[in-house]
Amino acid sequence: MTRTPFRLAAAQYEVSYLESWEAYAAKLAAWTAEAAGAGARLLVFPEYAPMELASLFAPEVQANVPAQFPLLQDLLPAYLELHRELARRHDVYLLAGSFPEELGGGRYVNRAYLFDPSGERRYQDKQIMTRFENEQWGILPNPGLKVFETDLGRVGVNICYDSEFPLLARAQVEAGAELILVPSCTDTLAGYHRVRTGSRARALENQCYVVQSPLVGTAAWSEAIDINVGAAGVYTPVDRGFPANGVLVEGELNAARWVYAEIDLDALAQAREDGQVFNHRDWPRQTAAVDAGVRLEAAPREQTVS
Repeated sequence: MTRTPFRLAAAQYEVSYLESWEAYAAKLAAWTAEAAGAGARLLVFPEYAPMELASLFAPEVQANVPAQFPLLQDLLPAYLELHRELARRHDVYLLAGSFPEELGGGRYVNRAYLFDPSGERRYQDKQIMTRFENEQWGILPNPGLKVFETDLGRVGVNICYDSEFPLLARAQVEAGAELILVPSCTDTLAGYHRVRTGSRARALENQCYVVQSPLVGTAAWSEAIDINVGAAGVYTPVDRGFPANGVLVEGELNAARWVYAEIDLDALAQAREDGQVFNHRDWPRQTAAVDAGVRLEAAPREQTVS
């Protein structure tokens, strides 16, 4: 069955100092309306985008990330309802910015919700924490990978650092994922390029689309998201029918904007079936090679000629 290509929008979402919840809702509504108006069917927001909501709290809380988490839980129902309503209003799939959500007993996870056009929601939790999440914020992993069946295709989510570990995306691809969404939040160029490099590698080895959406801008008032660096990108197989460098599109570094791309899952299937190489199909061959063992060979001794 032939599938119609669709337009995707990846946000280079700029943090703001918010005067009120209503200002936040208006900002999200404007961003969503812009992308939907440009024909996007799937919208991707970055990791930790809702941390800008901490600007609604007292200054002493803005400077203390763990103190923000309990107060953010009070805003979570309104946050979810806002995204549900926007997805329904614009008839789009919407990956909301990942939220530090409490599971109980003071245990917080980094959770990204995917809303469908009916307003129904599903979620993916981050699997591997960075040092600042572990050592400073107390965010914990919540093991369990998912693939979301949608009218557009099968979608997986790797939240930021997760994209740097190949077995996560591979498990999702083996479960049917054709498109991996990577919401990210990085405060250095090195961090951005780590996620970008991981995203490009996942697209190469799995012959799938990978989409990075970064948080951008500065927030001197915030300990959590004071500096944010990145550019949105959509990465593809490096094969016939796709760009020779595997970069379908990339945005301007640190600019607040949407980055759009046309996603053609039939072209993806064709590359997997009849590409110049079979990275997706040949994955098990590397397992066989590794299982055969690795032998350390000593350097050959120099022979003395008498």
